[in-house]
Amino acid sequence: MNLFDVYPLNDITIVKAKGSYVWDDKGEQYLDLYGGHAVISIGHTHPHWVKRVEEQLEKIAFYSNSVRIPLQQQLADMLGRVSGKEDYQLFLCNSGAEANENALKLASFYNGRKKVIAFSKAFHGRTSLAVATTDNPNIVAPVNETGNVIFLPFNDEEALEKCFAEQGGAISSVIIEGIQGVGGINVADDSFLRKIRSLCDEHGAVYIADSVQCGYGRSGKFFSHDFAGVSADIYSMAKGMGNGFPVGGILIAPKFKARHGMLGTTFGGNHLACAAALAVLEVIESEKLMGNAVMIGKYLREELENIPGIQNIRGRGLMIGFDVPEAMKGLRKNLLGNQKIFTGESKPNVIRLLPSLALKKRDAEDFIEAMKEEVGLMQNANA
Repeated sequence: MNLFDVYPLNDITIVKAKGSYVWDDKGEQYLDLYGGHAVISIGHTHPHWVKRVEEQLEKIAFYSNSVRIPLQQQLADMLGRVSGKEDYQLFLCNSGAEANENALKLASFYNGRKKVIAFSKAFHGRTSLAVATTDNPNIVAPVNETGNVIFLPFNDEEALEKCFAEQGGAISSVIIEGIQGVGGINVADDSFLRKIRSLCDEHGAVYIADSVQCGYGRSGKFFSHDFAGVSADIYSMAKGMGNGFPVGGILIAPKFKARHGMLGTTFGGNHLACAAALAVLEVIESEKLMGNAVMIGKYLREELENIPGIQNIRGRGLMIGFDVPEAMKGLRKNLLGNQKIFTGESKPNVIRLLPSLALKKRDAEDFIEAMKEEVGLMQNANA
């Protein structure tokens, strides 16, 4: 049997990982500034995370949500405190797509409406409704197509106001990434998020803050949407939530009332997932990783500004993007092949940095030196 070939692969087999580094089966060391799509939040195989998971595995790995699982309440308590959303409610699931799927469904249950506003370059997942709100026709199958999703330009307050003026009574929810990840590290304006909040309040719609990639401290605040100074109704989470263990969830404002059977999941909130997620929060808090994300992110953005040819540097904390000119479109490939550094990309010529929030200053310095070397070589070759 062959694997279903849907992933463009680097010809590298990773067999070991520690902190911000990974090693392949030939013993080659790589600096990981991508974290497997922003998943590695506290560093690969962090000892506290490993201990938490191992200890839980010795007790019980899984039972369904048909019994009490005290670890779920422990996670809810700590997540509420660290995020500052203590009055919210927690529903646990397995992935970012599932989190957004449940958020959109819950919004529709709440107000009985069908229309959803999403934005250009949005990515919300690959399940049915999540992919329908994703601005990429290549991954939307005919069965996913729906007339209930309205795509508007990102950060366009006038277009948003016009849409609500025309269809406000039909709008169930607005879903937006605080910083678009797959779309190219595009930061939502604080004023735009405040406008979403006010229009949702005015028209009875639900504000969904997709924090799957830009949440969990990556921006320097727990949720990047918090920079706007307003609260969303639902926050979706995954990626860095488990540091590699599959776990996702939504934080739900107090105004939403639960009923049995409204939402459900087989594996969501299992014992191992909760142990992994608790370990992540404990490390984020004890090692002050949100502060580290601010400090190291600031250093990286400032140093990138000094490298000729690097354009439009943007982002917050350790969620950073920049553009390269057409003549340097092979930069990401060269960083991996020549410098042994993993980074991410968005088409056409965007490089994304999504490292562990525990990235050390010396590792950031090594990346900057590697960037200078590769950019210089490429510029000389094109001279």
